[in-house]
Amino acid sequence: MPQLSGTAWLSYSFRPFFLATALYAILAVLFWVAYLFGGWSLPIGWSPMHWHSHEMLYGWVPAAIAGFLLTAMTNWTGARPLSGAGLLALLMLWVAGRVMFLTASLWPAWLVALVDLSFLAVLTIYVAVVLIDHKNYRNLMLAGVLALLLTGNAVMHLGFNAGSIALLKSGEQLGLGLITLMMAIIAGRIIPAFTGNWLRLSGKTNSVRRPVWLDRLAIGSIALLIPLSLLPVGSRATGLVALLAGLTNGLRLVQWQGWRTLGEPLLWILHLAYAWLALSLVFRGLTDWSLLSATHFWQHSLGLGAMATLILGVMTRVALGHTGRPLKLPRGAVWVYWLITLATLLRLAASAQWLDYRWAVNLSALAWILAFGLFLACYTRILTSPRTDA
Repeated sequence: MPQLSGTAWLSYSFRPFFLATALYAILAVLFWVAYLFGGWSLPIGWSPMHWHSHEMLYGWVPAAIAGFLLTAMTNWTGARPLSGAGLLALLMLWVAGRVMFLTASLWPAWLVALVDLSFLAVLTIYVAVVLIDHKNYRNLMLAGVLALLLTGNAVMHLGFNAGSIALLKSGEQLGLGLITLMMAIIAGRIIPAFTGNWLRLSGKTNSVRRPVWLDRLAIGSIALLIPLSLLPVGSRATGLVALLAGLTNGLRLVQWQGWRTLGEPLLWILHLAYAWLALSLVFRGLTDWSLLSATHFWQHSLGLGAMATLILGVMTRVALGHTGRPLKLPRGAVWVYWLITLATLLRLAASAQWLDYRWAVNLSALAWILAFGLFLACYTRILTSPRTDA
C-alpha cells in the first residue's frame, strides 16, 4: 500500500502513538471523573476502581511506550521504522483493546482478554525480533520487561474473571513495578545524555556523572521491589527496599545536575519527572513503615508525577527532534508542564486530605485534561506533517 506508507502520520511510530496517548489520557480521565462524581455508568463489567488502574497501567502507558520504543529502536539497530499498514494495524490493535474495555460487559470475558492482550503480545514479539535480528542484545531486557507487563495484564484479567481481589492487586503491583523499572532504565539513559549535550552546546562545563555502581544499585533496588511486592515478605522489608530505591535514585538524579537546566524547559521537565519517581519510592517506603497514612499517595505521585510528567516530557521533545524541528517548545507549550505539575499536586492534596476531596480531584482532572489537550493543540500539526529539517 504505497499511498498509505507515504502518509506522514504513519511514517514513524511516535506520530500516531503520541497522538493516541494524549487523546486517551483525556478520555480515560473524563470517564473516570464522570463515574466518580457524575453518576455516569459504563458497560465495563469490571469494578470501576480496577478498570481505572488497568486502563492507566495497561492501556494508556503502553501506547506511550510503543511510540517511544519503536522509534528509539531504529536508532539502536539501524532497522527500518515500522510504518504504513503495519503501523496502522498495530495502532488499531491498541484501539480495539480500549474499545473492548470500555464495553467489556457486552462481550465474553475471554474475547475481551484476547483482544486486550494482543497488543502487548504483538509489540513484545516485534521488539524482540528486531533486537535479536540486529544483534542488539543490550536492549533485549526491554522486550523482557514488555513480556512481564503482558503477564501482569493477564493476571488482572484472571483476577476479574475469577473474582479475585488478590489477583487484581497483584496485576496492579506488577504493572506499577515494571513501568517504574522501565522509566528508570530509559530515563537513566536519555536524561544525562540530553543534559550533557545541552551543557556542551551552551558552552558550559559538562559535569554530569553516571557512576556505574549507583546506576546498578538504583535500578536493581527497583527490580527487587517487583517480586517483594508479590510475595508475603512483610511490608517492612518491602518498605526498606523502597526507601533504598528512592534514596539511590534521588542520588542518581543529583549526579545529572538538573538545576543547571532551569533555562531549558525541554530538559528540566525530565529532571522533574525523575524527581517524582524517586519521591514516589520514598513515599512508598514510608507508607509500608506506617509513617505515611495518606491513601494512594505514593501511587499518585508515581502515576501523575513520574509517569505522566515523563511521558509529556519525552513526547514534547521527541516530536520536535524526530520531525527535523529545532528543540524549542512551541509557543505556550510550556503550560503543558505547569498543568501536569498542578494536576499532580492537587491529586496528592486530595489523597492527604489537605483539600476537599471532591474539589481537589475535579480540579486535578481538569488540569490533567488541559495539559494533554494543550499538547494536542500544539503538536497535532507537527505529528501529522512531513519532516521539515528546519
